[in-house]
Amino acid sequence: MNEMNSELLASIAKYGQMAAAGLVGLGVLVLLGHLIKLMITNEYKAKYDYINMHEIKLLWIASVLMICAGAVFANTLVSESGIVSFFVRLFVSVMFAIIAGVIIQNILKFYYPFYIEKRLKYLRFEPRISPDGRKMRLLSEEEEDVYLDEGMQAEENAFSIDYDVWIDEESGHTHIEKYNGRLTALKCSECNYQTLKVTNEEIIQSPTVDEEGELMKHYTCGYCAHKERKSFSIAKLRQEQTA
Repeated sequence: MNEMNSELLASIAKYGQMAAAGLVGLGVLVLLGHLIKLMITNEYKAKYDYINMHEIKLLWIASVLMICAGAVFANTLVSESGIVSFFVRLFVSVMFAIIAGVIIQNILKFYYPFYIEKRLKYLRFEPRISPDGRKMRLLSEEEEDVYLDEGMQAEENAFSIDYDVWIDEESGHTHIEKYNGRLTALKCSECNYQTLKVTNEEIIQSPTVDEEGELMKHYTCGYCAHKERKSFSIAKLRQEQTA
């Protein structure tokens, strides 16, 4: 039995090291792919969107892979201690991996966004270059309305979308960039502008322990005044909620 346990632990150590190396390799590939994407993306707006949408998610994936690699590798360092010691070591390494994951997740969720915000601010407001090679000027909120159609202005008034208008004052060439605003609005099915907002909510059917409820949301477009409504399910009540 002891000989079989030793052979099993030796196999776990051997293949565990291979698995740990593979996980590290995948984590490095994720990071390298992210860095390469940043380097080959020259347009400020494209880089802004990529960082805003993907950077934290990719860093989290790479972190999870590295943490898992560390946990697996930690269980390959000792192969002669017996099955019981192996499972104790496995439990401890999993606990440390969870703690490390929570710490990194909190850093990425609460602290790293401040660093990203500085980079995004630079990418958004760094002067654009016109096709003629001249620096363009960012127009003020009052100046840019001349270059936005009524739908775009309605999106800005709803605070769902924010437009930046850059102009080459010598040639008159303009460049418009679209950013998410402070408030959430949906895309209107009639005018296709992101100006559809909730104006009223009503509970059609209250939930019970046995049945789901129904919530009706009423929407109105701030541009074309199109109205629509959508039905949403309300989860069943828990038993203790009815006590």
